[in-house]
Amino acid sequence: MSLSIRNRLAGTVAEITDGAVMSAVRITLSGGQTVTAAITLDAVRDLGVSTGSAVEVLFKSTEVALATGSVDGLSIRNQLPGTVSGLETGGAMAVAHIALENGGELTSAITVDAATALGLAQGSAVTALIKSTEVSLSAV
Repeated sequence: MSLSIRNRLAGTVAEITDGAVMSAVRITLSGGQTVTAAITLDAVRDLGVSTGSAVEVLFKSTEVALATGSVDGLSIRNQLPGTVSGLETGGAMAVAHIALENGGELTSAITVDAATALGLAQGSAVTALIKSTEVSLSAV
């Protein structure tokens, strides 16, 4: 199956915490970073994932916010530090390619105004921010 989702990171389920309807699934990425996905209990069951399961973590580039300063005090659990490895700009949007600190790469699509305001350029230190509700999983 082909998908338009640019961000696909390999990982292993480290922990699943079930709630009444949703589960918080903590995944350790191949570089050692941790990502949390908030998915339904039905999705956990349908995927057949449990602690130790190999998964692919998926999220759209438009769901990746970038910060260049402190990110303390945010409710966004997925905070992945990295460096801008490339920046493409168009009329309204920019695409930032982020080399993650411990390996892996992701893409963020943000407005050109935001990229300019952040002073983004190749080599800029950033933190990628992805809400756990925007993270999807695929069983491997």
